[in-house]
Amino acid sequence: MDWNNKEVVIEAVKLDGWALKHASDKLQNNKEVVLEAVNKNGLALFYASDKLRNNKEVVLEACKNDIYSIAYASKQMKNDKEVMLFLLKEDG
Repeated sequence: MDWNNKEVVIEAVKLDGWALKHASDKLQNNKEVVLEAVNKNGLALFYASDKLRNNKEVVLEACKNDIYSIAYASKQMKNDKEVMLFLLKEDG
């Protein structure tokens, strides 16, 4: 499988979010690819680039799928008021 090919990787992460771990660094830093992965498995945030672990849209999408994915978010996102309110509402 070509883990540098965006279309191939998107199809793979749609089936299994954990497939993001095999993607190239470039695709682990691609917002579209990572959003697909965390939509399938929020914990796939672990394999996202640091930049995307600090992206509110990506972190919220991951947390919608699995609130425990917050463990893999950046410190800034863990301290973000909107993210924390979302988690409190979901855990509620």
